[in-house]
Amino acid sequence: MDINHKPIIGIVSPCYNEELVLNETSMQLNEIIKDLVARNIISEKSFAVFVDDGSKDKTWQILEEKTGQLTHIKGLKLAGNVGHQKALLAGLLTFKDEADALISIDADLQDDVRVIEEMIIKFKSGTDVIYGVRKERKTDTFFKRNTALLFYKLMKMMKVNVIHNHADYRLCSQRVLQSLSEFNEVNLFLRGIIPSIGFSKDVVYYDRLERFAGESKYPFRKMAAFAWNGITSFSNYPLKLVTIIGFAVFFACLLMTGYAFFAIYIGDTVPGWLSTVIPMYFLGGVQLFCFGIIGEYVGKIYSEVKQRPRYFIDKRVD
Repeated sequence: MDINHKPIIGIVSPCYNEELVLNETSMQLNEIIKDLVARNIISEKSFAVFVDDGSKDKTWQILEEKTGQLTHIKGLKLAGNVGHQKALLAGLLTFKDEADALISIDADLQDDVRVIEEMIIKFKSGTDVIYGVRKERKTDTFFKRNTALLFYKLMKMMKVNVIHNHADYRLCSQRVLQSLSEFNEVNLFLRGIIPSIGFSKDVVYYDRLERFAGESKYPFRKMAAFAWNGITSFSNYPLKLVTIIGFAVFFACLLMTGYAFFAIYIGDTVPGWLSTVIPMYFLGGVQLFCFGIIGEYVGKIYSEVKQRPRYFIDKRVD
């Protein structure tokens, strides 16, 4: 792409019950677009769209007001709450033909919007995907920092291709978005899907900011479920783990059998206890664990084969 070309850039921000931050977020994104347009970096047709993921507060009312007040703001309302990943996908696929590239960013202003210009410059130089990557995690709590580290180690061990310290702050070119539209799975994990597409990539680094207002929509329970969905959506390693556990249990049973004979030989055992209780609890626990993993994959297959729509669009305002 010609470095002097003024591309149409869209910014997609999924939001759920974000009435406390929308006024500030919409103003900041609108001002950034206006500034980049004024400096002839992007086209005046550029925009920022907020995707309301079935919010229960005044999120949509605020979006309708902002689309009338601010030049570059659009709104997309989903018919119900479908979750962050599907809401983000709805925005990306709805507007993929209306921009040369789309930037995804959360509405809470924790991702530094000042690196958007750097993303666009790299895109104009010919890069298809630019990932926003955190420089460090010093602002995180001890628990969150170490669970995040564990998450990336697990992903690497499971052979899942993800970008370290990257969430969903990224720029994707139109051809990446067209490729993304060919993925039809219901169990979405965009952090794994987009790196798997390929094409040229680069990163920009930024410092994670404090949340402007409101509360995080991702407590530990949702974060753990999100991580597990990412692992099971992109790796069959847990199924291989079942086989490994089977061999390990067989080996352990051989050792326990040897120990049982040894205990009988020296006379240091309660008759029947060792050979009954320990194998029963041990094998029962392993079986439940393995059935649980297999059940997760069967559940995913069940969701995928039904091929139900991932979202429905209720309204759109420009």
